[in-house]
Amino acid sequence: MKKILLLFTIVSCLSTTTKAQGTPFFNIIEVANIPMPISNNAVAEGYANNIFYVYSFGGIDSTKIWSGINKKSFRYNTISDVWDTIPDLPNINAVIAAGASYVDSIIYIMGGYQVLSNGSEISSNIVNRFNPRTNTYLSDGVNIPLAIDDHVQAVYKDSLIYLITGWSNTGNFPNVQIYDPTNDNWLTGTSVPNNNTYKAFGASGTIIENTIYYHGGASTGTNFPGQSTLRIGQINATDPTQITWSVQSTNFVSYRSACSNLNGFPFWFGGSEITYNYNGISYNGSGGVPLKSQLLGYYLNNFDSAYYSSSANLPMDLRGIAARFGTYYIAGGMINNQKVSNKTYRIEGLINSINELNNSSLFQLYPNPTSENINLIFKEKEDRKILIINVVGKEVFSTESDNTNLQLNVSNYPKGIYFVKVKTSKSSKTQKIVIK
Repeated sequence: MKKILLLFTIVSCLSTTTKAQGTPFFNIIEVANIPMPISNNAVAEGYANNIFYVYSFGGIDSTKIWSGINKKSFRYNTISDVWDTIPDLPNINAVIAAGASYVDSIIYIMGGYQVLSNGSEISSNIVNRFNPRTNTYLSDGVNIPLAIDDHVQAVYKDSLIYLITGWSNTGNFPNVQIYDPTNDNWLTGTSVPNNNTYKAFGASGTIIENTIYYHGGASTGTNFPGQSTLRIGQINATDPTQITWSVQSTNFVSYRSACSNLNGFPFWFGGSEITYNYNGISYNGSGGVPLKSQLLGYYLNNFDSAYYSSSANLPMDLRGIAARFGTYYIAGGMINNQKVSNKTYRIEGLINSINELNNSSLFQLYPNPTSENINLIFKEKEDRKILIINVVGKEVFSTESDNTNLQLNVSNYPKGIYFVKVKTSKSSKTQKIVIK
């Protein structure tokens, strides 16, 4: 049974001189449990038969010891609310702290590290490739030039995968390694500056348009101190290997959180403020690390910036998040008392901006979910174009009408998530529907 945990607003933490574009609302819902408790697992989205799936690869089980690191993999059907088991990662060695990215219908699972019985850690240079449509692994991609783990992994325009800083066997490295899935080769990006302000492991970030954002992580030093710096990289659109780096101070620390894009702005989900080893025990000797349970955003408007935060029961020890059109899924991680979790959370951004709020009366749509018809009610009579778009962005229906009431039959469409988009000469509005 689905359980609604919390509906909350994100409140500005800066002075009133900063102007926010709108107040995001998030609905956090607990959905079906993963087949086993798992943490530090690589998580990404994927699509098969027009269904949006959440994928989990590898990680550590509830023992939290080196032998509990495993290659088990799972997928979650967001329509049926069911997890099932998929083939194990094909690696010889099981790893934690890998990253996973979905690009052009394939999921790429990269890096991570294995832990030996004597406590030694070995970074991985493996690139696994998984095809969600066939539920099988392809041959591995070309090895990562520098074996890396606990890195920032982010996708640029559904074409390139950036591996930014991270830990490699003996320390933090400033490398920016760029994988080109089309040609199965590696490019060298402009490294982050070679200092502890930029170099980190356990940081998290995303790429929005031509800008890289990554935050937090642990720096080299006594007890691997946590970081509160936001690093920003401007990608040269004509040569995406060229990056101009800068930093901005923030008032929060994040370690092993998840990051994604909300309405064009980066948000960080869960994580902790204290850095720790793979077993949840702090590097600073204070014992088990508590949850931060944070949801924090970096919001820009005409050179103004604001940070928004609120508490939610979100886990730490995350290595990714599955995202699609303002809906996010967190799978596994550690919860209170460093307990390895089998929980899955769906996080919905309900209102993203003032513009969306103002346009919310453009049309009403019901029922949702539906299996036969959807009804559209419009505020006024005017010329408009109505589109239905599937989850991979393909237009499956189009019509024009000026009626204030319209019924569309969707019974012949495959089950899944779709988007109804209404365009007029004055505005445009999109709503998500589920066909069951």
